[in-house]
Amino acid sequence: MIFQYDASQEKCPLPLVNLRLILKKMKTEDVCVLKISDLGSKESIPKLLTKLGYCYNQRLIDHDIVEITLSKSE
Repeated sequence: MIFQYDASQEKCPLPLVNLRLILKKMKTEDVCVLKISDLGSKESIPKLLTKLGYCYNQRLIDHDIVEITLSKSE
C-alpha cells in the first residue's frame, strides 16, 4: 500500500504526530510519501525515521518543500 501525506501547509508537531499514526498502520513493503515544509518537521522527522530504523530518501521538490519517501522493509 502507498500512503501519501501532504503536510506542506502544516507546522510541527502536527506532521510528526500524523506520521507516527501512519507508521503504526504501515505493514512490511508499504511505502509512505510525505511532503513537508516546516523547518521543525524537516529536522525532527528524519531523526525519528533514523531512530526507528526506516529506510528513507528525501529530495527537494520546491524551494521549501521536501518530499520524503520511506518504506517499512524487514
